[in-house]
Amino acid sequence: MASVRHHTPHGDLGYKMTIPMLKHKPTADRIEVLQGTLDLLILQTLQRGALHGYAIAQAINVRSREVLQVDAGALYPALHRLERNRSVSASWTTAADSGQRVRAYRLTARGRRRLTDERSRWQRLSEAMAGVLTPHRLEDEP
Repeated sequence: MASVRHHTPHGDLGYKMTIPMLKHKPTADRIEVLQGTLDLLILQTLQRGALHGYAIAQAINVRSREVLQVDAGALYPALHRLERNRSVSASWTTAADSGQRVRAYRLTARGRRRLTDERSRWQRLSEAMAGVLTPHRLEDEP
C-alpha cells in the first residue's frame, strides 16, 4: 500500500498518498497530502548527498521526528518519476553497512533547481495557510 502515515501516540493517522491507509481506520482519519509533497521531501533529503531508497525513507522519518513514515510503495515510484524527469540520477553501488547492492540516488543540477522552486511554492502555501488559520481581529476581516 502506498502511503505516507502520520503517527501519534494514539495510533496511525493517514497522510494518504495514492490509496486508502490501513483498512481498519475510519475514513475521517484520512488526511490528503498535497500532490508533489513526497517529491519535495525526497529532493530535500538528497540535498545532503546520495542515498539508497531505504536510507531516504529513514532520513525522512528521523528528520520529521517520526511523524512521517514513507512506504516503499510510495517511495520507489516517486524516485523512478524523479529519475525519469532527470531531477535525480541513480547508480548501483554496495551499501557500506550491509554489503548489499543498492541503487543510490543523487540530486542533479535540474533537481537542485526544482528543489529551490518547490521550497518557494511550499513557503508561499505555508504563509497562505497561516494567514487563513491565524485568528484576526474583527476589523481586519473583509
